[in-house]
Amino acid sequence: MKNRFSTIKLSFLFIIILMESQQLFAQQSNSVKEVTIAVEQLRKAMINADSLELDKLAAPELSYGHSGGLLQNKQEFIHSFTSGASVFVNIELSNQTVEIVDNTAIVRHLLTADTNDKGKGSGTVKINILLVWIKNKAGEWKLLARQAVKA
Repeated sequence: MKNRFSTIKLSFLFIIILMESQQLFAQQSNSVKEVTIAVEQLRKAMINADSLELDKLAAPELSYGHSGGLLQNKQEFIHSFTSGASVFVNIELSNQTVEIVDNTAIVRHLLTADTNDKGKGSGTVKINILLVWIKNKAGEWKLLARQAVKA
């Protein structure tokens, strides 16, 4: 009787653990989708130089690193698009990975783009990107940090 009771307890415990892990997986899967959508919104906002969308997506503490070493805060990041200093004609993202750790998302991808920056003319860019997103108290994903390196 004791062995049967122990087996039932272990089976019940296993079922609870399995249910909890499935719920955690579903939450992480949903977070990956949300972050993927935020990355796409960022891509479009960069192409369109949409200051309102860029402001909405970026955290106030944004640290935005370029492949050439330039670092920008949120205001400088947005101004670079609205002033024409950074002009993306198109942006393609490939090899993207998204990893969720608590309320933080780590995104990596290869960015390939055609540019037409003010004073530089047309060009092409191929850079590896690391993005760090945080989920705020309102449940919104905000870009906290970005670093690019030449591919």
